[in-house]
Amino acid sequence: MASRCWRWWGWSAWPRTRLPPAGSTPSFCHHFSTQEKTPQICVVGSGPAGFYTAQHLLKRVEALCSQPRVLNSPALSGEGEDLGASQPLSLGPTSCHPVPQQHPQAHVDIYEKQPVPFGLVRFGVAPDHPEVKNVINTFTQTAHSGRCAFWGNVEVGRDVTVPELQEAYHAVVLSYGAEDHRALEIPGEELPGVCSARAFVGWYNGLPENQELEPDLSCDTAVILGQGNVALDVARILLTPPEHLEALLLCQRTDITKAALGVLRQSRVKTVWLVGRRGPLQVAFTIKELREMIQLPGARPILDPVDFLGLQDKIKEVPRPRKRLTELLLRTATEKPGPAEAARQASASRAWGLRFFRSPQQVLPSPDGRRAAGVRLAVTRLEGVDEATRAVPTGDMEDLPCGLVLSSIGYKSRPVDPSVPFDSKLGVIPNVEGRVMDVPGLYCSGWVKRGPTGVIATTMTDSFLTGQMLLQDLKAGLLPSGPRPGYAAIQALLSSRGVRPVSFSDWEKLDAEEVARGQGTGKPREKLVDPQEMLRLLGH
Repeated sequence: MASRCWRWWGWSAWPRTRLPPAGSTPSFCHHFSTQEKTPQICVVGSGPAGFYTAQHLLKRVEALCSQPRVLNSPALSGEGEDLGASQPLSLGPTSCHPVPQQHPQAHVDIYEKQPVPFGLVRFGVAPDHPEVKNVINTFTQTAHSGRCAFWGNVEVGRDVTVPELQEAYHAVVLSYGAEDHRALEIPGEELPGVCSARAFVGWYNGLPENQELEPDLSCDTAVILGQGNVALDVARILLTPPEHLEALLLCQRTDITKAALGVLRQSRVKTVWLVGRRGPLQVAFTIKELREMIQLPGARPILDPVDFLGLQDKIKEVPRPRKRLTELLLRTATEKPGPAEAARQASASRAWGLRFFRSPQQVLPSPDGRRAAGVRLAVTRLEGVDEATRAVPTGDMEDLPCGLVLSSIGYKSRPVDPSVPFDSKLGVIPNVEGRVMDVPGLYCSGWVKRGPTGVIATTMTDSFLTGQMLLQDLKAGLLPSGPRPGYAAIQALLSSRGVRPVSFSDWEKLDAEEVARGQGTGKPREKLVDPQEMLRLLGH
């Protein structure tokens, strides 16, 4: 049914365009000729999904305009691709028709509501994982292309609408990620001492909207509801000894904010529990993050061997990554550590543990009712097999005392504009392979397309696929055929509304300022966290 609907709009949405005759080879050049126009494409969001989409569009349009046989070219099939490159190809004549030396090519504008680019890489990656942020170098290459422009400090849906973007561009790709968190929807969630892991991560990573969070770390025990990578990141940051944080500073291996570092140095949190509804076979974190937790200086793991009974037989048929992860959990829970590890654990002043088969029912208040003092958990058991496995309550309850509750049960996208379809239950834009349903010329990539799952490499693949669908439609003549003004029209609208966009060269000035401020404290950078200060530094 979905494919029939898609074919329908392809034929009827723009009467001026026609699909190529049967048996012919559709050609990009037939629809965007040399003399006429440059395809104008807009991407909303400058995180991994946005930049990877832009990168693919820029490279593939080059290939489409330079290859005589577009349907069979290696560029179209993805063979021999260098993911880090973004330099224009040297273009010559094609089989479409004679062309001059400089063939017009697609231009991509990337809009971002923050004054700074890179989204989740800047604000979501753990500050003690600097190697993961190296992908910024690739994104910077893309931004430096003469056919790509970054425009920060522009909030789509507020400063400019999606229909206005559609009027200015041949195609619009929504790649703005997941800016919200899934609520617990249990009593007591609103108490002081309860916050989302997303907000906590944003706080220590310098996300402007989370800088007033002020988490109270004066308690002994914290509970994280969730067992994914974000939950482990938060637990690791909470339990990292102050002296280890100082060592990371000396090695220039953390860009955690100055304010967050000051609070963490004074933290009194000694124990962190990570709670999950299901069992060890269903945890959502990966082996790398688990290994880091097991080896965390000054901390010891607490795992109940009872939770792992019978697991050895069950893991024989599971996929290899899941098997290796579960085997590591199993060894940690059931095997006696060697002398060196035993001595390390015995001297540890902090601890973390995984509580399986527990579902949160209520955040318990302190006696005066002013803040969180614990979590009431329903004991669960598993029903079903494989992907259908679900947790059902046994009827038993237990209370877990704590002074800090962090919810880490998932991120969630928000609707960006009333004109864009949005599935509130799933938190995604309804789409078929990245094509937004019932809205020709509108696409999506990344978390807003598929939901908040996977790692940066997953988003890269997903974004490339959306870019490929867009280029197929462009090549087949399914996008508007007339010229579009692109940023020139949007710039006029923003100017009339008092919005001052931040260019990529502006960002590089802010980047240099952050690096300079970091040098004084031994950090790779000291992040600017106040958008107004950023704009003042730029003279906006």
